[in-house]
Amino acid sequence: MPEVDLGFPRSFVEFANPDDATEVFRCDLTWLTSRWTCIFGAGCPGIYADAPDSGCCTLGAHFSDEDDHARVAGFVERLDPTEWELHDLGHRDGWTERDQDGELKTRVADGACIFHNSRDFPGGYGCALHAHALATGLEPHTTKPDVCWQLPLRRQFREVDPGDGSSYTEVSIGEYTRAGWGPGGADLDWYCSSNTEAHVAADPVYVGNRAELTALMGEAGYAELVVHCERFVAAGRPVPHPADPR
Repeated sequence: MPEVDLGFPRSFVEFANPDDATEVFRCDLTWLTSRWTCIFGAGCPGIYADAPDSGCCTLGAHFSDEDDHARVAGFVERLDPTEWELHDLGHRDGWTERDQDGELKTRVADGACIFHNSRDFPGGYGCALHAHALATGLEPHTTKPDVCWQLPLRRQFREVDPGDGSSYTEVSIGEYTRAGWGPGGADLDWYCSSNTEAHVAADPVYVGNRAELTALMGEAGYAELVVHCERFVAAGRPVPHPADPR
């Protein structure tokens, strides 16, 4: 597969969070101005070769915290059998489970997340929670588990001591690479973020993923990011993503 190797040069920008003086955003301009887009249902072969139709939904989704679970649970109650193929199974046997470490996640059923609708389902192929959002005029990131709508964006926090007795929180916004999956990332049969097959968007990531980035950074933080991204693009993207079209 035409996937570029990690370790290529990247360009970053840092700026204070307009809404929180204790935070500094560190944003990967190389990634955020790239032409990546989700190609689920449009050529995505899935992260495992034996489950090509389930994309990255094969393993189910972990919840980031109790609030994440509670938010999703509210939308699960709104789903009906015309939207969710495994509606009856989910309500009869439960739609969550614990992994080997005891962490709560969405249940895996029929080889994928229980909210994954098959291609043959009359209500539509793909994530039932995502489809419900589109059908009701909501942004998909409001109905799905955090990990689902963030991937392959990645937000990380790090406490920084500049050496003058003060400290601040660095909030990095970048690409969720294979390495982000931990040791198992190298075992994925296919992965999109650095794959040329997925770098086919008409708009760059910072435009196409406006809603998600706003949720991660706030309105003011996102507005400041746009200024830096537009400046980077105007300069000819001096450090481009190598998976982008030449």
